[in-house]
Amino acid sequence: MEYRNVRIAFGTIARVTMCRPEKRNALSLEMMRELVAALHEVSEDKRTRAIVLAGEGPAFSAGHDLAEMRQRDVAFYRTLFETCTRLMDTVQSVPQPVIARVHGVATAAGCQLVATCDLAVAADSATFATPGVRIGLFCSTPMVALTRAIGRKRAMEMLLTGTPIDAATACAWGLVNRVVAAEELDAACEALAARIAEASALTIGIGKQAFYAQIDLDQPKAYAYAKEVMSLNALAADAQEGMCAFLEKRAPQWSVR
Repeated sequence: MEYRNVRIAFGTIARVTMCRPEKRNALSLEMMRELVAALHEVSEDKRTRAIVLAGEGPAFSAGHDLAEMRQRDVAFYRTLFETCTRLMDTVQSVPQPVIARVHGVATAAGCQLVATCDLAVAADSATFATPGVRIGLFCSTPMVALTRAIGRKRAMEMLLTGTPIDAATACAWGLVNRVVAAEELDAACEALAARIAEASALTIGIGKQAFYAQIDLDQPKAYAYAKEVMSLNALAADAQEGMCAFLEKRAPQWSVR
């Protein structure tokens, strides 16, 4: 597929880069559709063990493209937010972990994208906000991911005030995993992805799917689901190989995905 707003790089650690720097990587309808396609494309490559999602230019993403949202009908808005939802679902449904590489601003749907990614590494200069309330358009879809990432009270404060938080606060609240100096951002993302890539791709995929399936279940249902997943996982060749390798004090030889 030809992309106008996205650049992809293949490899063990694949990279998907948003390329609308002049718009601070605002999530236009076209760009979101391209991101969905790009994530599927790199995910389907057998070499891929982790995916880094980045933004080109001065920002990670400034959220939806307000310029294309003016004076539209309800059908357009429904299509726009349905596409945004499909993007967020894609991030969590591809079997490889998706790591957000965050610099500059991540606001509104851009903040939603960070909250949706499996992991996130931020530059110490990054800021995060859900400022829709300030322009009369409450960040209702970003709210879904944000609430699940940082909890009710903190999410409500961000949503009701629109006040940005800095990277240190985002880390303390659980929106990102770690904060590093801007010049160390790429290395930190690569190191995290490389650590993930050491594990069995099959096992990582099983675990990621199970994580999102159980996270909103009550505890008895979560255990009922998880014990069945783990029982079937234990039958897999990679699980048997991993247990044998541990007992034999050798490095495991994982199957090819």
